[in-house]
Amino acid sequence: MLREIRDLGFEVAELSHGIRLSLVEGILQAVEAGEIRISSLHNFCPLPMGVTQPAPNLFQFSAEAPRERDMALRHTLKTLDFAVRVRAPLVVLHLGSVEMKDYSRKLKGLLADGRRDSAKYEKLVTEACEKREAKKEAFVERVYDALHKLVPEAEARGLRLGVENREAVEEIPFESDFGFLFNEFKTPVVTYWHDTGHAQIKENLGFIRHTIHLESLADRLAGFHLHDVQAPARDHCPPGTGMIDFAALKPCVRPEHLKVFEFSPVLSVEEVRQGVAHVRGLWNGV
Repeated sequence: MLREIRDLGFEVAELSHGIRLSLVEGILQAVEAGEIRISSLHNFCPLPMGVTQPAPNLFQFSAEAPRERDMALRHTLKTLDFAVRVRAPLVVLHLGSVEMKDYSRKLKGLLADGRRDSAKYEKLVTEACEKREAKKEAFVERVYDALHKLVPEAEARGLRLGVENREAVEEIPFESDFGFLFNEFKTPVVTYWHDTGHAQIKENLGFIRHTIHLESLADRLAGFHLHDVQAPARDHCPPGTGMIDFAALKPCVRPEHLKVFEFSPVLSVEEVRQGVAHVRGLWNGV
């Protein structure tokens, strides 16, 4: 797996939330042999025993059930330990969600039908925002409690935590709540991780302006998941084939930021190369 990535021209790779336990030994051998460096890990990595498919939301810090929260913490600590073993400086996290109806699916369906400006769409957006705001307090409190436990563990290991923006309406932090999160956790251990696809879908749904959202969090930004979105909500596409204005994001990009291409596995090698070249051309110098 890592040799294939290296043969595509990448000297650094992220280990994602689809890494099975059976891959760990080979990964450690490749890192130790200097075949590739690891930029970051995406929680949970490796996957818990018996899990064979990508499962970043398998356990949530926000869950009402104490056992699920304990499992989320336990497996996140295992991810932190694995990050140390592969010499990765950062772990990307999903923080959790508010338990509510799947408004995202309904909104995407209306968007696909060209009903973005309909009364039904606006009513659903208003309802979703009111519901999640009314319910969020306990869920956010549990997320903060988990982070207060994780920050010293990450700091002791010399790691940073990247809080990823999410595309689903119910997932935490909500668009306007990142500021509250970073006020609560002023430590440089807690950073912002910007997923371009998620941000564009949130813009398409009418919840944010992509560029403005990124600008507002630039001072805590640690890195990117880079992929494009084809209307209305198909993500993990090669940059340059969708609707994201990567040139407009460039003012927020720094050389020290981690940049991870997060592509669909159905893409051809040539599509991968073209997508990477598109971003490199626009972001030359950063």
